[in-house]
Amino acid sequence: MADYSSYEHLLFERKSDGVLLMTINRPEHLNATDAVLHRDLSRVWADIDADPETRVVVVTGAGRAFSAGGDLDMIEEMTGDFDTVQRMLGEAGDIVYQITNMEKPVISAINGVAVGAGLAVALMADISVMSETARITDGHLRLGVAAGDHAVILWPLLCGMAKAKYYLLTSEFIDGREAERIGLVSLAVPQEEVVPKALEVADKLAQGPQSALRWTKRALNGWIRMAGPNFDTSLALEMLGFMGPDAAEGVKALQENRAPVFPSARGPSAQKSSTQGR
Repeated sequence: MADYSSYEHLLFERKSDGVLLMTINRPEHLNATDAVLHRDLSRVWADIDADPETRVVVVTGAGRAFSAGGDLDMIEEMTGDFDTVQRMLGEAGDIVYQITNMEKPVISAINGVAVGAGLAVALMADISVMSETARITDGHLRLGVAAGDHAVILWPLLCGMAKAKYYLLTSEFIDGREAERIGLVSLAVPQEEVVPKALEVADKLAQGPQSALRWTKRALNGWIRMAGPNFDTSLALEMLGFMGPDAAEGVKALQENRAPVFPSARGPSAQKSSTQGR
């Protein structure tokens, strides 16, 4: 039997027919990813894939959020810290590539807000079931760094380049109805039906032909793997941004609950002054 006891902020519940329900469990922080949770989300997929009792995994969030982005302490630690950025670069890549390359289907039950690494998990899932009223955003540009995580490898495939550029460059929120309309998620359902519907789909898959199911996922995800070089570039550029003054201002603005005033939007002299002050 697989042992998931080492995962501090992930809960596991075995359902019928080989369905595993995994719950992101930091509800007091809206399931935001701190350093421990981010690490765990980068390695749990290999354990699930090797679990002989699991055919399909459903992932959701405890409480009223799926995962509200990166924990502010973790993000602050990343700004200007090369060692932390280097570690996060590896983990962020592992989240995307492990979900892509694992054999077993992943279904996300997006029960509430999803941002950052949580959004990467929600949308990298093979099938996504989202609450009609839940909201998602790729908020990297709000923070002052390039859109990394999963967006460049996935959004143009799901919703087309025009919509991907609009939402990634503006960081606007999208509710479940709009996410389904543009093809960003598989299904949008009323809030109370999110987890039951995800489990219903998971049960259907778990009773299907397992080899054919896994081979179909592998073949389809060839489209995602083809975008791997673009993803690697986006992730590197995102992490590079954490070494600059815009990210420092983005973190400070979050801490002070105000709109950021990015040095790069204030002209060369402001950028030079900000860099010298670091």
